[in-house]
Amino acid sequence: MEKDLEYYEKLDKRTKEYKEWKANREAEASSKGLGDSIEKITKATGIADVVKFVAGEDCGCDERKEKLNELFPYKTPQCLKENEYNWLSSLYESESGVLSASNQKRLYKIYNRVFGTNKQGSGCTSCVIKVYNEMKDYFFKYNEEGL
Repeated sequence: MEKDLEYYEKLDKRTKEYKEWKANREAEASSKGLGDSIEKITKATGIADVVKFVAGEDCGCDERKEKLNELFPYKTPQCLKENEYNWLSSLYESESGVLSASNQKRLYKIYNRVFGTNKQGSGCTSCVIKVYNEMKDYFFKYNEEGL
């Protein structure tokens, strides 16, 4: 029998197998960053148990995990505000191929807020194009999925 979602949902909720599956599922859904991902891998492969056996319960893993989460977080983009959405909509409808300095500044401001970055506009055309295209991809995904 294949152990898929349906299989686990039919299990008795009091069993160890169900509780482990549920805990793993919740942990997967709530990864804050790289530290959480590494923790999942080490638990799944048994490395975490070996480290705890050799180094003891306080092996420094929790502190390392939190530091990695802080350094390499998984960021969820923020929703667009109505004025941002309207401005981007008109920008991507025009497709003029020219982005004035004031439009570049506004695009970077929206991009930084949505993605939680602090990119600065520059004279680098490929950098501006990259931000433009990433924002455009997000904008159309936003439209399709109703984020």
